Order: sequence, then C-alpha cells, then structure tokens
Amino acid sequence: MKTTIDLPDDILLRTKIAAARRRTSIKNLVIEGLETVLREEAPASPPSDAMARLRHGYHLGGQPLTREQAHGR
Repeated sequence: MKTTIDLPDDILLRTKIAAARRRTSIKNLVIEGLETVLREEAPASPPSDAMARLRHGYHLGGQPLTREQAHGR
C-alpha cells in the first residue's frame, strides 16, 4: 500500500543520510523502524496462551464472594 507522510525537513535529511549509509532506501528504513517498534509492543506470549491462563484462573487467596456479597446486597 502506498502512503504519504509529512516529515520535518531535518528528520527527512537525517533519514536520507541514514538510508545512504546503510545502502538501502528510505522505504526499507521506515519499514525496519516500524518493525522494531511493533516488535517491542508485541505481547510476550500468543493470545491463545493468555486465554488458556484466563480459563484456568489465578488463585489470589481468600474465598470467592457470593453474588450478594459482590453486589453489596
């Protein structure tokens, strides 16, 4: 997909220099940067593992509340 982004002049200049030093295109440099950011935000484990942990539950101590206790009746 093609997209247009508006970069400040100083960042564009630095990007062009970085791309030239790496002997790559600005497009590839942007993709590499986005992949780095997205990798850092990726969950530590697959969603299916998280769902399995939720189904199993966590023992937090104490006794479960009755419906009346939970709703303050």
